[in-house]
Amino acid sequence: MFVRLLKESFTRNPRRKVLTGIALVLGMAVATATFTVAVDVGDQLAREFRSLGANLLVTPQADTLPVEIGGVDYRPAGQGAFLSVSDLPKLKTIFWRHNILGFTPFLDVPVEANLRSSRAPTKSFQTTLIGTWYKHSVPIEDGTTFITGASFTHPWWKIRGQWFADNSNNCVAGASLAQKYGIAIGDTLDLATGAHKLIAVVTGIVTTGDSQDDAVLCPLPMAQVLVGKPGEFRQLFVSALTKPADTLAQKDPNTMTPTEFDRWYCSPYITSIGHQIQQILPGTHVETIRRVAETEGRVLSRVGLLLWIVTIAALIAAALAVGATSATTAMERRAEVGLMKALGATNFLVGGLFLSEQLLLAIAGGCVGFVLGAGLARELGETVFGVATSPRLVVLPIILAAAAAVALIGSWIPLYRAAHIPPAPILRGQ
Repeated sequence: MFVRLLKESFTRNPRRKVLTGIALVLGMAVATATFTVAVDVGDQLAREFRSLGANLLVTPQADTLPVEIGGVDYRPAGQGAFLSVSDLPKLKTIFWRHNILGFTPFLDVPVEANLRSSRAPTKSFQTTLIGTWYKHSVPIEDGTTFITGASFTHPWWKIRGQWFADNSNNCVAGASLAQKYGIAIGDTLDLATGAHKLIAVVTGIVTTGDSQDDAVLCPLPMAQVLVGKPGEFRQLFVSALTKPADTLAQKDPNTMTPTEFDRWYCSPYITSIGHQIQQILPGTHVETIRRVAETEGRVLSRVGLLLWIVTIAALIAAALAVGATSATTAMERRAEVGLMKALGATNFLVGGLFLSEQLLLAIAGGCVGFVLGAGLARELGETVFGVATSPRLVVLPIILAAAAAVALIGSWIPLYRAAHIPPAPILRGQ
C-alpha cells in the first residue's frame, strides 16, 4: 500500500516533483563541480607552485656563518661543516617520500679564476664556484632511480647554450659575471683554491635572477675536488609538495599531545616534512623558505575557501527551493492528508510518505546532478585553471548524501506541519 501511495503521488502531481528535482539537480551539479575542481585543481596548483622553487633549505647544524660580499664567499674553502651526498637517497624513505619532488645539493667555493679567450688577453678575478646537480640520477634503496637537480628545484633558471654534464669538466657562467668580464661560450676558465686547480670550459650563460648570476656553476664533483671534500656538500634545497598551514601546523611539536603529534606527523605540512628530514639527516638544520611556502599557502587557502563558499551557497539555494515546493505541495494535498488520517493513518505514516518522496527525488537529482557536475567541472578546470579534471566516483556517495540532506532539511518544516494537520476541520471543508 505504501508503495502504491508513492506511485500515485508521483503520477498525480508531476509538476511539483519536477521543480523539486530540477532544484536538486542544479544544486548537486554545482556541488559536484566545485568539489571535483577543489580536489583536482588544488593538487595541480600545488604542483604548479613548485615552479616557484624549493621551499626547504637544509644546512649543517654546526656550520659557520658564511662571509659573503657581492655574491662572493670569502670564507676559506675548507672551513665550516659539510653534509654527505651518500645520505641523500634517505630523503625518499621518509613517510612523505612521494611528496619530495626534487632536491639539489650546493657547494660554494671561493676561487681564483683566470679567463682564457681568443678575443682578449687573460683576465684574473675572484668569484664563487658553485658545485651542484642540474639533472642527476640518484639510486634509491628500493631499487628505483630518482632524477633530480636544479632543473626541478630551480626551474626558472634560463640557459643560453648548454648545461654541463655531471661527469664533465664544463661549467656555466652567471649572466652578470659574464657581462662584467666578457665571458663567452667556448672560453676556458682556470680555477684554483690553493693547491687544487682545475680547467673548465664554459658551455653556457645562465640567468637566475639571484646571487648565482655573479658566480660560476659547475658539476658538484668539480667543486668537491677544489675544496678537498669529496662526496660532501654544504647546502641542500628541497622541493616538497605540501598542504597549506593551519593552526595545527603552526604549533610547536614539543608542546603537542600524542594525538595532535600523530595527526601533524601524518599530514604533509611543510613543518612536518622538515621534521622528518631532520630525523633521517641528523645534525642538520631545516629552514622553511617563507617566500615560497607562504605565497603557496595563501593562494591555495583562498582558492579552497572560494570553492567551499560557492558549494555552500548552491546547497542553501537548493534547500530553499525544495522548501518552497514542499510547502506548496503540502498546502495542495491537505484534503488528501485529512482523508488519510481519518482512515487511521498516523503522523509517522503521513510524514514517512512525504519524506520518502523527497528521498527518491534526492537520489534521482543527485545522480543526474553528479553527471552534469562532472562535465561542468571539466569545463571549469580547463577554462579557469587550465587543468582538465576527471570524474571521481568517490564523490558520488558524498553528493547523494548531500542531496538527501538538502531534501530533508529543506522540506522538514512544511512536511512536519502537513503530518500534524487535524483531519476534522479538513473534512468539514474548513
